[in-house]
Amino acid sequence: MKIAFLVLPNMLTTSLSNAYELFFAAKQAAKMRRLPIAAEVELAKVATNLERLELPSGLSIRPDRSIDDVVFDIVYVPALWRNPEPIVRQNPEIVDWLKYQYQHGAIINGTGTGVCFIAETGVLDQRPATTHWHYLEKFAKRYPEVELKRQHFITSAGRLFCAGSINAQTDLNLHHVHRVFGKEIADHLSQHFSHEVRQPFDRLSFDQESNTNHPDETILQAQLWMENNFADHNVSIANLAKHLGLSQRSLNRRFRDATNLSPIKYLQSQRLNQARELLKHSNLSISEIAYRVGYLDVSYFSKLFRQFYSATPKAFRSSLRAKMFSSGET
Repeated sequence: MKIAFLVLPNMLTTSLSNAYELFFAAKQAAKMRRLPIAAEVELAKVATNLERLELPSGLSIRPDRSIDDVVFDIVYVPALWRNPEPIVRQNPEIVDWLKYQYQHGAIINGTGTGVCFIAETGVLDQRPATTHWHYLEKFAKRYPEVELKRQHFITSAGRLFCAGSINAQTDLNLHHVHRVFGKEIADHLSQHFSHEVRQPFDRLSFDQESNTNHPDETILQAQLWMENNFADHNVSIANLAKHLGLSQRSLNRRFRDATNLSPIKYLQSQRLNQARELLKHSNLSISEIAYRVGYLDVSYFSKLFRQFYSATPKAFRSSLRAKMFSSGET
């Protein structure tokens, strides 16, 4: 597990040190508990060169390694002081490097105005993002293809995460620590690094696939109904609208306003997420999986799955199992 912390000119040092020191503390806590993961996690401060960088705050930092073709598992992009545009413009190699990292499987995290570096790659187009409140308007104009979520401090879309502030970044960091080191380590750090009780990540973030962080209670009921009934072959949006006492047109409008998805897209995401889990963890045939998640037409199911995950169900399962065996898992 390799984690990169980008060192950028004009960066807000806290947005790097906050993430770096949480992961460093997680490694130490795991080491004290003699967990194997402690030795597997490598932290690296990465920049375009190895020269010591003087920052606007008067602090300085020396990177550990320069950007190259090494693929990291997680990458952190720090916030920048004031207007980020000149720094983004002056560092096209960072933009290219971030795009390379994402295309090769890295999880990319941006904080505040550092999100501009991620948006510049194009990978955030048609995906949700957030940034520092002071830069919201300029961000919206510069990156009109990005779905800016002004009311959210954290957004997630697959392997892309954005935090609008340092405080929000801490919640995001703990989410990743939980994923890497487990709940015990994450809870330990939460108690020692924060005097306040931190809210769970899934309550704070806008998630592209299953957003329930909105105030429309009727649409929350619709989402819950679909989550409980997605396997029913007779599910229809017309029946759902009738169940809720809405016209189908009103349901479509309110659902899209609340979640940024149509009801049918949300239903498809519930079905295909479950199909993905069955492909990972069961030996059921493709046709059996299609049937279990609500599809009678296997070819249609396969077509939808490919649209969502850029691979057929068969190719997805083969790729996953090849990775499992190559990594020594059983």
